[in-house]
Amino acid sequence: MDHTITISGRDATFPAGSGQSVLEAALRANQWLPHACSQGTCGTCKIRVVCGEVEYGTADESILSQADRQAGLALACQSSPRTDVTVAPLEEGAPDGPVHMLRDHRGTVVELSEIACRTRRLVIELDDPMEFSAGQYAELIVPGRGIARQYSMANPPSESTRLEFHIRLTEGGLATERWIFASLAEGDRVDLRGPFGRFAIHDTYPEPAILIGGGTGLAPLKSMVRHALGNDLLPEIYLFHGGRRETDLYDVAYFRALEVADCRFHYHPVLSEENWDGATGMVTDAVVDNFASCKGYRGYLCGPPAMITAAVKALKRRRMAPRLIFREAFTTQQDVVSVPE
Repeated sequence: MDHTITISGRDATFPAGSGQSVLEAALRANQWLPHACSQGTCGTCKIRVVCGEVEYGTADESILSQADRQAGLALACQSSPRTDVTVAPLEEGAPDGPVHMLRDHRGTVVELSEIACRTRRLVIELDDPMEFSAGQYAELIVPGRGIARQYSMANPPSESTRLEFHIRLTEGGLATERWIFASLAEGDRVDLRGPFGRFAIHDTYPEPAILIGGGTGLAPLKSMVRHALGNDLLPEIYLFHGGRRETDLYDVAYFRALEVADCRFHYHPVLSEENWDGATGMVTDAVVDNFASCKGYRGYLCGPPAMITAAVKALKRRRMAPRLIFREAFTTQQDVVSVPE
């Protein structure tokens, strides 16, 4: 049974299908609600249920407590309406750029290749273009499972029909070990939906940018680098990519060539567990070593939660303004909840 969702304070009313989350229904209606992970792990999409009732879904107690529920709070990405509802986002902030409507897509796998240890590049040629901002992500639908997994686009928005994803193997993962690394092949048809997220570059900014990525957190940063350089959005870009060993790094030749071709771009790969002819140690320490001050810079961070925390501390230590630090923490489904798969 369909229900109607109204966003309090806006002239915005739209339908939600049976079991459809408040967030998905809003984005499909081109109505922005603040969100980040869409997995119930960050709390960015917390809303107040002004009237009506919702199913709370699988929201974790640490993110949405019983006290929160009793106070009428819910997570837009996990909750679905049981009745017609009116909701109000706790955070009214919208992206400082365009909002792209969430849509379903189908495409064909045109590349599936090993690019690093336990890491693959997946390129999908879409039947229809997906409009998105550099840094956003899509959800790939696991065949026969009815579940979705989130992966950032590594290509710029100008390549709207050919999406590139960087995917690392997760032990026991339904999407990775049991599908993408097991049976997915070039020529296969794939279902996906997007775009999601507000971690993005889509305007001209006066500050030079420091980009810090851990592992496949490089994916949205690559999209940002290509989009920003191609459209003169940033005066200078410093990309730091961290891995444990040299086999964890990828696209090194690409970024080194880009550094030679464009004087605005600077590439810094860093290894934490192996000596080599490049920088060693934590990627965040490399940032501190390279900048006496980050005042007047902006930062974009993507990777595991611990790296994000360390990177924020490092940039603040070097006096980067907190309002200019943007982040996207990568989590696996095991990080969200431990369930039999």
